[in-house]
Amino acid sequence: MKPILVTGATGNVGARIVGQLRARDIPVRALSRNPPPDGVRGDLAKPETIAPVLDGVDTVFLMLSGSAEALLPTVSLLGERVKRVVFLSSGAVDDSLAEQENPIGAWHRIVEEAIENSGVDWTFLRPHGFAANTLGWAPSIRSDGVVRGAYGEAAMPLIHERDIAAVAVEALTGDGHAQAKYVLTGTRPLSQIEQVRIIGEAAGRPARWEEIPLADARAAMLAKMPDFIVDTMLTGLRALVDRPGEVTSTVKDVTGRVALDFEVWAADHAAAFGVASDS
Repeated sequence: MKPILVTGATGNVGARIVGQLRARDIPVRALSRNPPPDGVRGDLAKPETIAPVLDGVDTVFLMLSGSAEALLPTVSLLGERVKRVVFLSSGAVDDSLAEQENPIGAWHRIVEEAIENSGVDWTFLRPHGFAANTLGWAPSIRSDGVVRGAYGEAAMPLIHERDIAAVAVEALTGDGHAQAKYVLTGTRPLSQIEQVRIIGEAAGRPARWEEIPLADARAAMLAKMPDFIVDTMLTGLRALVDRPGEVTSTVKDVTGRVALDFEVWAADHAAAFGVASDS
């Protein structure tokens, strides 16, 4: 059996793909800029570091690392060397638009188009909100049990990274996934207020949301991200107040089991927020 190359193998999704493939006794090449002891080193922006690890490989899990343009030479290389690429794209991609309006969607669509033109069989995973994004609240919850931000009523069906990995593994190893665009979500929309409460319950300490003025929330976000990303995120959150994110059944359709609830994710990561969970 040929090994599957998993890029971003130390990340939230990549590490779980590696683990799930190995649990099935499928050989893996775990690639990262800083790989684990049993992995391989490579930089997706430097195709000369990727070429050597493609020997004997015909299936690749690919994710965006850095700018979309920097990834294009590696996509071209994959088109010459492998048969199947499963790409971790984004739910921000909108197929109804000739030109993407969301910058996150635009970045991922650039790579999608390059993959489509490369000649490989491809599958695009388009997850919406990652549950793991709430790990950014961990310092606040550990400090005083309060998360401060804007649009607390914004509701979205956050997805567990284990579910993204499970769909990826099926697409990497099974038939019937070529040219599929899988939109992935969690089980139900939860407001940011509810997310904080659930995390607190899992961590064994009270946690609550505190609404702050939009300008203050934006300023805090600008300390971590560029302005166009911050404004895109805030615009999206504002829309989710009145129209919660839609739920898809894709995880169940592809894997045969329902997606994991946010409560499961919170229990799995309780230690990051304070007190470790027994589950």
